[in-house]
Amino acid sequence: MNKLRMHSDFPVKTFSNVLDEIFNRSLGDFVGFDNTHTVPAVNIRETDEQYMLEMAAPGFDKSDFNVQLENNQLVISAEKKTEGEKTEGKYARKEFHFEKFSRSFTLPETADFNKIDAQYDKGVLHLHIAKKEEAKLQPAKTIEIK
Repeated sequence: MNKLRMHSDFPVKTFSNVLDEIFNRSLGDFVGFDNTHTVPAVNIRETDEQYMLEMAAPGFDKSDFNVQLENNQLVISAEKKTEGEKTEGKYARKEFHFEKFSRSFTLPETADFNKIDAQYDKGVLHLHIAKKEEAKLQPAKTIEIK
């Protein structure tokens, strides 16, 4: 069965990075509130005509995204520029920290790499990947017996 396969890119950590993380975390971080590896959720659907990928990535602008096709790998990344941003008041906890991510998906051979459409609307990135004509489900036809 032809399915999209997902991969996530996480930074490689050195031992000193791990120690820094342990000593700089609050108690909440140890009970499941970790925002350092936030990866947007993805829905993938398949129809007879196409594959549809929806990625929840609120807070970004359309211009923050980079969508590339490398061989049969679809790579979606985004980076939010936050330089010069002012914060008034003090946060007891700040979990809305989603500055960049990268996800990759292996496209099946049935995908038409020349027919990929991407749109970003209301915090969701939508990708429509057409199937090759020969991969589309063909209607049944009757064969005449001679």
